[in-house]
Amino acid sequence: MAEVQTSTQSGEMSQRFIEFVMMQAQQASLFLGRIPSPQSGKTEVMLEPAKLFIDHLEMIREKTRGNLTNEEKEILNSVLSDLEMAYVQAANAASSPAPTKPPAASPEEPAATPSPGAASEEVSESKKKFSKSYGA
Repeated sequence: MAEVQTSTQSGEMSQRFIEFVMMQAQQASLFLGRIPSPQSGKTEVMLEPAKLFIDHLEMIREKTRGNLTNEEKEILNSVLSDLEMAYVQAANAASSPAPTKPPAASPEEPAATPSPGAASEEVSESKKKFSKSYGA
């Protein structure tokens, strides 16, 4: 009778492990912009948190090596390879600037020469655009 209980517990633990892996993968997918945000309904790419969840799954794979069932190992490897590919694609998309056309200067207006302080204002303005928000 103890054997039946052990295999039932083992099956439950296996299912919980797979659910845990899938929850971690879902969080990484959310930060990679593959799933819309539950609050806003919009997709947003945030590479650092996505990398954190991918790294967690990598650590789990290393620490559980040799202790997983074939199903657990296959799911974990599949999820990781999918997320790593999505991360690379998102990182490449973020690093390649979207082609934009600079506004054409009208012939009547002379081209504006930026003042030395304008560059620092532009830098501080660009930093404001990419600040993190934690919903507060």
